[in-house]
Amino acid sequence: MRCAPEKCLVSACLVGLCTRYDGCSKPNPACLQALRDFHYIPVCPEQLGGLSTPRTAADLTGGNGREVLKGQASVVNRNGVDVSRQFIAGAEAVLEVAQAQNIRLAMLKAKSPSCGLTPRIGVTAALLLKNNIRIIEF
Repeated sequence: MRCAPEKCLVSACLVGLCTRYDGCSKPNPACLQALRDFHYIPVCPEQLGGLSTPRTAADLTGGNGREVLKGQASVVNRNGVDVSRQFIAGAEAVLEVAQAQNIRLAMLKAKSPSCGLTPRIGVTAALLLKNNIRIIEF
């Protein structure tokens, strides 16, 4: 009997879905190669949090994703609108998917205020790490 491949989450834009703020995708060949041995679930925390695609780009302000989760920093879009609530809601939705599917690994988009580990940890990445979900950044 053959065992089913492990499940993981992946940033939807990395697998070619047009979920980025600009309405485009950012397919990543290295990520796609890494995913070949997994059953994967594409997620976009910003969409899951209620933001549209395309949407105004946003940045972490006053701290990182961990601090946004604590209410000590914000996510503000380039029009000056605070979208922290949507980023937190999206992170929580991604965590719910991970927990419902018993997922312990996520492959996420670098330099994202949601998914990135670098240069500053994003909101979703912070919540997943807090819940012992390993992240590989692409």
